[in-house]
Amino acid sequence: MNAVEKVIAITGASSGIGEASARLLAKSGATVFLGARRIDKLEQIAAEIVGAGGKAHAHALDVTSRSSMDAFIAAVVQRTGKLDVLVNNAGIMLLGPLDETDPDEWDRMVDVNIKGVLHGIGAALPVMRLQDHGHIINVASIAGHRVRAGATVYCATKHAVRAISEGFRQEAGPKLRSTLISPGLVSTELPDHITHAQWVSDSKSAYEIAIGADVIARAIAYAIEQPSEVDVNEIVIRPTAQSS
Repeated sequence: MNAVEKVIAITGASSGIGEASARLLAKSGATVFLGARRIDKLEQIAAEIVGAGGKAHAHALDVTSRSSMDAFIAAVVQRTGKLDVLVNNAGIMLLGPLDETDPDEWDRMVDVNIKGVLHGIGAALPVMRLQDHGHIINVASIAGHRVRAGATVYCATKHAVRAISEGFRQEAGPKLRSTLISPGLVSTELPDHITHAQWVSDSKSAYEIAIGADVIARAIAYAIEQPSEVDVNEIVIRPTAQSS
């Protein structure tokens, strides 16, 4: 994979897709910067990557805070002088019918899933404009392609990520690249945050067919490895057993 010498920042890197992507990209020769709230977990992952011969750095990051995101990207640039790729991966999924869920959960999803992506773009775009190259990869969901009862707000946030990604693509050319990754059921901590009893049960059953996070990491790597004149705009990837 042609990620050698690339500097790649990854949000939500303490587990799941973010962690798998960091490990895979570092193995290919990239310098990876891991961002998430759980700094102890990040430092453990970074140490394991370095121990295996890779280059990795851990930074505490709250994607809902613009200043935290700005500081994260500034740290990347200060240490390396550039930012080749930003993977906006941090996300949260809180399911349940509108009349049976806490509106605070809606706010959390909007703050993480939408504002987190915008904060990442806002922090990275000036850097990429100045260096005249860059690639922003947004991890959305199959929920950004359809709406399912009980997942209304979550689906809305992922539809928003699709719209933001397409708008960024149109505005960012011709030197900057935009990729949207829309996974189906993936084995991550995402369903662990659900609090609605019925959806906890339903999700446990649904996720029995989930594919590994490393599969999504390879899709991200595929988009990165393309020649600079090639922009892989969207990848939808789901288990073969997932019907919708």
